[in-house]
Amino acid sequence: MSSSTVDPADPVFQLHVGGKMAVASTVPLTSREDLSLAYTPGVARVCEAIAADPALADEYTWAGHTVAVVTDGSAVLGLGNIGPRAALPVMEGKAVLFKQFGGVDAVPVCLDTQDVDEIVAVVKALAPSFGGINLEDISAPRCFEVERRLDEALPIPVFHDDQHGTAIVVLAALRNAAALLNRKLGDLRVAVSGAGAAGVAVTRMLIAGGVDPARVVVCDSKGIIGRHRTGLTGTKAALAADTNAEGRRGDVTEALRGADVLVGVSGGQIPEEAVAGMAPGGIVFALANPTPEVHPEVAARHVAVVATGRSDYPNQINNVLAFPGVFRGALDARATRITDGMKVAAADAIAGVVADALTADAIVPSPLDPRVAPAVAAAVAEAARRDGVARA
Repeated sequence: MSSSTVDPADPVFQLHVGGKMAVASTVPLTSREDLSLAYTPGVARVCEAIAADPALADEYTWAGHTVAVVTDGSAVLGLGNIGPRAALPVMEGKAVLFKQFGGVDAVPVCLDTQDVDEIVAVVKALAPSFGGINLEDISAPRCFEVERRLDEALPIPVFHDDQHGTAIVVLAALRNAAALLNRKLGDLRVAVSGAGAAGVAVTRMLIAGGVDPARVVVCDSKGIIGRHRTGLTGTKAALAADTNAEGRRGDVTEALRGADVLVGVSGGQIPEEAVAGMAPGGIVFALANPTPEVHPEVAARHVAVVATGRSDYPNQINNVLAFPGVFRGALDARATRITDGMKVAAADAIAGVVADALTADAIVPSPLDPRVAPAVAAAVAEAARRDGVARA
């Protein structure tokens, strides 16, 4: 990025001077006694105790309340593969959101490699310093393998927020939109436009939450995914096996014909006539940011409920509704992993915050609603214990 693109008078750049976060001590260091307790010789006793029982690290170090926010800079926002150094402002932003909304300390870790084996090896090596790993802005399909391998290898929660954070909030929003319209999730015909990280996770989350997989149609850049398609990746082949029971073929217009729900997570533009082909009283979540797949005012001509990923329109599907509470709950329960049950519980908790005051313009809470993270944390911790992955 050329320095000519920097405007020192721009409030965005002014806010970012020196970064958005710092490390602060939680103990006094004003006397020799303070030093002897916080460092040598006193700290050696704590080290010996942890060596004898590694689980004590959760209580006597920051690991029990700290998450690593890990990226390789390959899929940053809508900017694409801009590399680890340019990704750092986003990771700092993520870290301060963790702290503000979930009381979770977080550390940006930007890796100068996009090799799956190297990413996995580095994160495994760093893991003893943290209570959880939040993967961020890693491109598909590598993100699937990175998450899977780390989830299998580490005894702490691993969560790719671009996948699961989005999926949790989409499920919450769809629960409330369906309730508002007096519909049942299992009866809805759903079209998902996009089969990258978010699209796959959204599809899986909606199915886990009660949507009938036979009524789901997923599209990628080549059209509808189904058993008729050849050369699919393993992830897309699994989607083909589980969805599109009618065997539909064609583009997104065909996928939307008679559909009750559109979830757009592709960034590709969807024509108005395709939305017009949806069933009456439909639901559109056009989540590409900053340019939704279909403009919300256009979608509103044809459907009953519209959501976007933007803050300047109603019903913002924002990951900050999910990840702070998800990790707060997982850390509180000392969970070894994040299960589908914990994700569904998070979605139910988000939906429940505004369930008594639903309108077409308010199917999800505001990202600034202070009730959200505590509700999500409590639900996630309870689900972790129910699913048998809690250690506390």
